[in-house]
Amino acid sequence: MKSPIVNRLNTTFIPVSDIKRSVRWYSALIGESYSEETVHPPVYNLPMTTHTGVILDAGSENVEPSPHPLFNFHTDDIDASYRFVEQLGYTIKGDIQRLDDLSFFNIQDPDGNIVMVCTG
Repeated sequence: MKSPIVNRLNTTFIPVSDIKRSVRWYSALIGESYSEETVHPPVYNLPMTTHTGVILDAGSENVEPSPHPLFNFHTDDIDASYRFVEQLGYTIKGDIQRLDDLSFFNIQDPDGNIVMVCTG
């Protein structure tokens, strides 16, 4: 039977406790500017350059962060990305892991969610 569900990831929702703080954090991470006037709780649609979107969602009372990455942001240069995140002062959860076909490292957002930065 043909599925009516499209084989494509559309939007990732990230539970956050403080929408303005999270918009600042994620915007700096991906190098996107924003205006505080565009941040209207409970959600913020983070501008992305691809079809898959990211929505920061402060609509829940209790945010329970995932201890494992649920998605990754792509990079073509893992070393430059690691140095950039260090310069931002973000929490890095370990060294760069280098495998045969990809490299990655994990960081922690202000709510404790683990976010992967990955070449694959």
